[in-house]
Amino acid sequence: MAVISHQVAVRLQNEDSLCYGYSMSTEHNNSLKRVVTELSNNHLPGRGKPLELSIIALLTGGHILIEDIPGLGKTTLAIALANSLGLTFGRVQCTSDLLPSDITGLTIFDRHENSFRFVKGPIFNNILLVDEINRAMPRTQSALLEAMEEQRVTADGETYPLPDPFLVIATQNPSEQVGTYPLPESQMDRFLIRTGMGYPAEEIEKAIIRYGSIRKDIRSIKAVISHADISAGITAVKNRIFLSEKLADYIYKIVAATRNHPLIQTGISTRGAINLAEAAKALAFLNERDFVLPEDIKELTAAVEAHRLLMRPGYESIDREGLLNELLTSIPIPLS
Repeated sequence: MAVISHQVAVRLQNEDSLCYGYSMSTEHNNSLKRVVTELSNNHLPGRGKPLELSIIALLTGGHILIEDIPGLGKTTLAIALANSLGLTFGRVQCTSDLLPSDITGLTIFDRHENSFRFVKGPIFNNILLVDEINRAMPRTQSALLEAMEEQRVTADGETYPLPDPFLVIATQNPSEQVGTYPLPESQMDRFLIRTGMGYPAEEIEKAIIRYGSIRKDIRSIKAVISHADISAGITAVKNRIFLSEKLADYIYKIVAATRNHPLIQTGISTRGAINLAEAAKALAFLNERDFVLPEDIKELTAAVEAHRLLMRPGYESIDREGLLNELLTSIPIPLS
């Protein structure tokens, strides 16, 4: 099936080649793949998938929500990724008394200058780790909305742009834990991807138990990619990866199926469909292709769309990822 889809995608790409007229260099995506390989092989064994999904979020200007129990390495992953990419890193530890200004910054009076000035908060970094986001009050959670959507912060009538690139890596504890506040649907929709960490494989966990935490080693990781390579990768994903009309129709059929499912109250929005297309382009780029395959879309559908589904009353506990995978089996893959 993968071979047939590849041949079709190549043919579709060739039919539209006059519209693009370029040959994509693999230099930049090789550099980004090297980040994933380096970290998963040498520093974060068994964490290749959440690392790849984080890179996809970065390439598309999106954000990632990692939901799992404490103690599985979510913070370590964020620090390692920032160091290996050579990007600035900020962290917010969410608590019930956290204020919006603790994230965005605040205006203070400078007695030496005899004037007011804005002191930037931790959000003014390339990568912001928002740890245990669902322990913050809803008002504080909403302070992230403008930043995540518009890449800017407004304070006291002034607008301040955020660094480019800008990636929020938020971690969330399972909702049944004490002291958590569920994220509103509008906040969840701002995350391109939701994923988990899972327990390490047996041999990896035994090694961690034997040798202890690797957090100190993570902080010494050096950058393996330049800021120019990251910017070039973002530009390539936006402008140079081809998504055929048939694959756009495939994505539409997926989102339409969620809107008509009897157990789903609110299906995938147009924003969700756009996000799936963008994520598929980023995955194609990382796999050194300048066109999207149906497999790219299928691989990312659950991670990009499951958290956007609002189930009907009585079905809230249903496995949304499993439901999406069932829907995918009923939708024909475009082959011709």
